[in-house]
Amino acid sequence: MTAAARPPFDRTSPVPAPAGAGGGAARTPEGGHRPAMPENGSPLRTEFDFELPHGYVDGSGTVHRQGSMRLATARDELSPLIDQRVRENPAYLGVVLLSLVVTRLGTVTDIHAGVVERLFAQDLAYLQDFYRRINGLDSGHGAVACPSCGTAFALPASAPGGRLGET
Repeated sequence: MTAAARPPFDRTSPVPAPAGAGGGAARTPEGGHRPAMPENGSPLRTEFDFELPHGYVDGSGTVHRQGSMRLATARDELSPLIDQRVRENPAYLGVVLLSLVVTRLGTVTDIHAGVVERLFAQDLAYLQDFYRRINGLDSGHGAVACPSCGTAFALPASAPGGRLGET
């Protein structure tokens, strides 16, 4: 089929997966959608619960330790780059990014940068590590090789610059 002969893109229809592909949404016989299925056949999990080491303390003094975070999208990764706070201070990227993907802290559902700013340092570090784990960005180590002799070795994940917003 040539480019001119292709039908226009329909945003309401799921994009069909190639034959034999295991992922992607599909229509059920009733016309509804079923959840995307990874290769292993279980439904795609997009939200993950966590428990903060210390907890977020709201304005009334209530401590919120239980929360949930959703998987990040490409938009979540890109939109903070135009935020003026991030442009002025690149280390603020982690705060803005977490404010987009954390969906709940205890009973608090309006998560914004101001909420993330008020987290204890250990809780912020925990959420940054949790973000990397659930989004598949943390391999646990970095494989490197010596440029002189070629000997390969692994760096621990805690190397400088390993957290969101660090360079």
